[in-house]
Amino acid sequence: MSKDIRIKKGLNINLVGAAEQTTSPAVSSNVYAINLDDFHGITPKMMMKEGAEVKAGEPIFYNKNKEDMLFVSPVSGELVEIVRGARRRILSLKILADKEQVFHESKPLDLEKVDAAELRKVLLQSGCWPFIKQRPYDIIANPDKTPKAIFVSAYATAPLAANPDYVLEGKEKELQAAIAALGKMTPGKIHVSIGKDSKSPFTAINGVALHKVSGPHPAGLVGTQINRIDPINKGEVVWTVAPQDLVIIGAFLLTGRFNAERTVALAGSCIKSPKYYTTKIGTEVSTFLYASGVKEEKFRLINGDVLTGYQIKPDGYLGFYNNTLTAIPEGDDYEFFGWNKPVFNKISSTRALTFSWLNPKKKYDLDTNTNGEHRAFVVTGRYEEVFPLDIYPLQLLKACMVKDLDEMEQLGLYEVAPEDFSLTEFICISKQPHQQIIREGLDLLHQEIG
Repeated sequence: MSKDIRIKKGLNINLVGAAEQTTSPAVSSNVYAINLDDFHGITPKMMMKEGAEVKAGEPIFYNKNKEDMLFVSPVSGELVEIVRGARRRILSLKILADKEQVFHESKPLDLEKVDAAELRKVLLQSGCWPFIKQRPYDIIANPDKTPKAIFVSAYATAPLAANPDYVLEGKEKELQAAIAALGKMTPGKIHVSIGKDSKSPFTAINGVALHKVSGPHPAGLVGTQINRIDPINKGEVVWTVAPQDLVIIGAFLLTGRFNAERTVALAGSCIKSPKYYTTKIGTEVSTFLYASGVKEEKFRLINGDVLTGYQIKPDGYLGFYNNTLTAIPEGDDYEFFGWNKPVFNKISSTRALTFSWLNPKKKYDLDTNTNGEHRAFVVTGRYEEVFPLDIYPLQLLKACMVKDLDEMEQLGLYEVAPEDFSLTEFICISKQPHQQIIREGLDLLHQEIG
């Protein structure tokens, strides 16, 4: 099989405000937060109480269903608040950081001598395991199951997403350590996808099957690459890891320290000087948001990219898995007869009074307005035009909505994650929440079948 992957179906959403490739250190945050919603399907059990002193990399809670899976603090300091919701469900944890960081030290591993069982144990105890996700179900990987392969996407096609080649520059040593370790935990290959003309650090890494990808979004999504390289069948499991998370894993294996540092792209048309910042997981986003300046009073701040991220307030915190922070105008106004006149300043997959198809490289300043209301599904055939997976998207969405487990299995729900439907949600004229529908379908399938 050729290692070149060309994706034809899809849609590039070119937006104003891409981050300039310059990096500045963000101001150190006073308070860091861990949002429990980032760990889908995890029931946390606290190991510390409010007021406890914690070191960077020290465990603060564990997974109730897998007690040796620990979650650690990104910084040292005092656990000042455990935010709870209904039925005392833990929503987030807040840590008042020390001025001088103290690390929870572990012994560095000799990767040539350690075996897979020992590696699993170390990664579970170190807090690095949550960086490893699995498909099916798009959840933190089950350490009791061996994956047939591991996938890493170092090619970003999402709007305004951080450039993997840039943020990984100079991280070859950590990447090699992480790849060497993960390679011992699968009998298959570690598939790494990069851009066709990329100068990625992965070209110098041993132990990977390198694939060069080209094409429009969602070519950069790991689900698209899995579908083209080694599709998932019922009963099979694959793992996925984000490139910057590989760096954290590799750094821990080499030094014995959990270093939560991350390079974040601050982007969007509402940012005066979009650029990259080095900061830590869970930091207050205001520590670097206002350093670049904000153009408008009314804007939406998104933890992640505009298609798959979630809204936070300017005093919110960086998500556990996120390396992009996007600010775009809030679309709370409506155009008079906006549906009945030619449109030149919006992106559309149709040619009905819209002209974005005439200039595919034009950059747009889009807001959050959905330009329509929620309604029943309208069958147009448009989803298939931007959905490159060998799956019927509309039929799968309907099967999830009616909770038909047999149809969900047969139509390929095991292969997908909510992000794979972000583009169909963007072009949906019915304004249906595709990602939410798929998430609920995956949860039901996991609950009933496991």
